[in-house]
Amino acid sequence: MLVVDKIMASAVTDKVKECRNRVFLGDLPDDFLRITASIQQQQEAADRQTALALQQQFVSSQTLTPNIVGRLGITVAQAKLAKNYGMTRMDPYVRLRVGHFVHETHTDSNGGKTPRWNKIMQCLLPQGVNTVSLEIYDERSFTMDELIAWTQIQLPPQVLKGETHEDWYPLTGKQGEDAEGMINLVFSFMPQAQSYAYPQPVMMVPSVGAGATPMPVYPAGPVHQPVPVLSENELKMIEEMFPAIDKEVIKSVFEANQGNKDGTINSLLQMSE
Repeated sequence: MLVVDKIMASAVTDKVKECRNRVFLGDLPDDFLRITASIQQQQEAADRQTALALQQQFVSSQTLTPNIVGRLGITVAQAKLAKNYGMTRMDPYVRLRVGHFVHETHTDSNGGKTPRWNKIMQCLLPQGVNTVSLEIYDERSFTMDELIAWTQIQLPPQVLKGETHEDWYPLTGKQGEDAEGMINLVFSFMPQAQSYAYPQPVMMVPSVGAGATPMPVYPAGPVHQPVPVLSENELKMIEEMFPAIDKEVIKSVFEANQGNKDGTINSLLQMSE
């Protein structure tokens, strides 16, 4: 009888050890208990991406018309929001409107109150337009995306004179006017005479379904110029010159200046004054 008890006790101990080995220790992953979107919602998101891609292709296929004064570069860097709405961390993205043109950033998954995008948008600036409308949405899975913050920004006069301008802008929302947090933007401008015709992009048309993959469409047109890249040594040198300016902002200004290092330094000097 004693032998049987020892065997049973040993079996129980082994079972307990096995259960303990299955226990997850540490912080839960961000996607714990997150429910994936349905096929219909994925299709709606894909349709929205397609609509935006078609609009960008249409804009890209047009040469600069007389009512376009130039190309406005807007870098959406980051935001500091007042509150996290919802049961989990928010997935924020930004929608910009310049005249009749609409642009969106990617979604910063689990960005919460401190999302970062570092997205550069090249916008055609129509004549007479001197404001930019901006909205921040929380991307949702089973409901409509929620508008959490918005603002309308008057373009700084120095931007239209060719200077690069970086600033934090207050946001309005449920917390009140200018009380929903702030967003960090960098503006640059190239007049029409110096602008080049936009190359047509390679557009990926999303398609949702079993085994379906996006179908690439290659519109005819000039090849897109490569985005200038700042080397690590150059970046370190410029960071030492401007320690108060964020590294991502420096990269954005460098790209806005088409890879011109001297122009980048001059723009950063104007920003730091």
